[in-house]
Amino acid sequence: MPFTICTWNINSVRLRAALVERLLREEAPDVLCLQECKSPVEKVPSFEGLGYPHIVARGQKGYNGVAILSKRPIEEVSAFDHADLGHARHVSARLENGVVVHNYYVPAGGDVPDREVNEKFGQKLDYLTAMRDAFRAERPERSILVGDLNIAPREDDVWSHKQLLKVVSHTPVEVAQLAETQEAGGWADVTRADIPDGKLYSWWSYRAKDWDAADKGRRLDHVWASADIANAAHSSRVLRDARGWEKPSDHVPVFATFDL
Repeated sequence: MPFTICTWNINSVRLRAALVERLLREEAPDVLCLQECKSPVEKVPSFEGLGYPHIVARGQKGYNGVAILSKRPIEEVSAFDHADLGHARHVSARLENGVVVHNYYVPAGGDVPDREVNEKFGQKLDYLTAMRDAFRAERPERSILVGDLNIAPREDDVWSHKQLLKVVSHTPVEVAQLAETQEAGGWADVTRADIPDGKLYSWWSYRAKDWDAADKGRRLDHVWASADIANAAHSSRVLRDARGWEKPSDHVPVFATFDL
């Protein structure tokens, strides 16, 4: 039975609850994974009235936070605290068909790509290392990994490869670290399997006066699938228009459909 999954860094689920409602009404994914909810779990708005009675989440006041909303029953599987940061950056849930959905919010890493002078960059690399080691210890099966991984790995995942080589999110050390993490789990990049060529972004900075005209974007939000179900994925797309909604997140939703 096909189901559609969507991932979106909402940048405060309480502030942008109306945008979540719009997405659920207009797009109606079976599963919606949110990151940067910036809310304790008990204060995350309910979307049950729109047909999403099931939620698995981890939250904290003002920072981080991940949530999985579902039309269908789900059960929590895990909530990892990679690198022992004490952050709400991961939660996973099992769908009725046995598929496990991992929802990740990888640390952004600050502004300077040097762990010696920027603690946040070190935390980002340590988090990815812990993810890699977890996948090596237990290789994922019948699993989907989504979220804001805060890295744009390919040259065409950023507006200018040369200009961003020393900018956090596209530095060679981050790209290599993400590749190791992906390889450790045998993960397939579903989005790029479906849309193999051309510039593709899911994030545009708030700093741009006209984000659409400038179009200086990065593909920071990802959908991966374990090797055993990667061929079941199709119909990937990025909802670029959501960046132009009223009081938007700086990220937009990314979708994929699975026949499982």
